[in-house]
Amino acid sequence: MAIKVKARGGETVEQMVRRFKKLCEKDGLTKEVKRRQYYEKPSEIKRRAAIRRAGPRPLLGRPGARPGSPAAAPTRPAGRSAGPRSGGGGRSGGRNA
Repeated sequence: MAIKVKARGGETVEQMVRRFKKLCEKDGLTKEVKRRQYYEKPSEIKRRAAIRRAGPRPLLGRPGARPGSPAAAPTRPAGRSAGPRSGGGGRSGGRNA
């Protein structure tokens, strides 16, 4: 992938460099150089590709709530106990059964 730029008649060096940069950008060379600047594990490449394929995800919780705030957390349905020690439900019924 060699990019050659020949000087045109009456063209300055700055104009040649500008033309060379445009050719590199058009060929995708600058994007490739930036991508290869740091090593990326294959698992990270796959994860980023999966996120790109999935598209935008909707926010969970109530509309208008900030992510991470208690108001955005999903609530439990009414009438359910938290567990066996909450005082209700279950066969044992607690200590005094």
